[in-house]
Amino acid sequence: MDKKRTTDKRGIVQALWTLLTNSYATGFLNGVIYQGNTKSVCVPGLNCYSCPGARGACPIGSLQAVIGGKAGRFPFYVLGTLLVFGALLGRFICGWLCPFGWVQDLLFKLPPKKKWRSLKGEAYLRKLRYVVLVLFVIVLPVFAHGPFGMATPWFCKYICPSGTLFGALPLLALNDGLRNVLGWLFTWKAFLLVSILALSVKLYRPFCRYLCPLGAFYGVMNPVSLLRMEVDAQKCTTCGVCQRACELDVPVFKTPNAPDCIRCGKCVHACPHGALRMSLGSAQKSQSAAFNKF
Repeated sequence: MDKKRTTDKRGIVQALWTLLTNSYATGFLNGVIYQGNTKSVCVPGLNCYSCPGARGACPIGSLQAVIGGKAGRFPFYVLGTLLVFGALLGRFICGWLCPFGWVQDLLFKLPPKKKWRSLKGEAYLRKLRYVVLVLFVIVLPVFAHGPFGMATPWFCKYICPSGTLFGALPLLALNDGLRNVLGWLFTWKAFLLVSILALSVKLYRPFCRYLCPLGAFYGVMNPVSLLRMEVDAQKCTTCGVCQRACELDVPVFKTPNAPDCIRCGKCVHACPHGALRMSLGSAQKSQSAAFNKF
């Protein structure tokens, strides 16, 4: 399977998953949010709870709701779900099962053909997603409550562009009452969304790189996940073709399971020596041997 067919296959999976997890057509027709039994189940990717068609819950939104609640409950279910997803797949979820990731992929295919590999201060910018995870998803929901002691979903309320795109905009389009109460917060969220979408045309997945707390969590799980990238040290020549094929600029031959890798598979099919593969199972000792050739 060549690189183009792999990309097309991934796009089909992303589209089908987005449709499956947002298949409540009545919500889009009537401007209401689905409240059925499956809404208590967390989906793997960043799929907004408030999307009219969403049949499941976003794990980041659920995590904020539980740890910021009055009861002070430990988020056993949500955290356990995240750990299972991360331990099994790592950031494969970001590359194949995240609706907002798919949107960014589609935008990156638009002209111009000349794209940016990175931004100035890239190494520091990539650490921002960990700050967002700790500060906006954990610390602020626990310690900074709103009026009457109610929990505030800080990330969802002030940052999440997926919620704006899939939740706020469809609901606003279908509800006159909501449009009449728009204020500065929606203006800020709309500005952030437009900025991220515009940047996605020139730079591959800027939200995933710099701001996504779910990607930060799954990235930490990448080195230990069951699904992993492997390098055959006997075949690898450290030519760097895999890194050039990677739109996130990951040096796959050095760090095949880096936190930034979304398991898209482009490097596997770009390697002229067949030295890379995606596999299920424990890491092989030969994985890092290629790097030792330097």
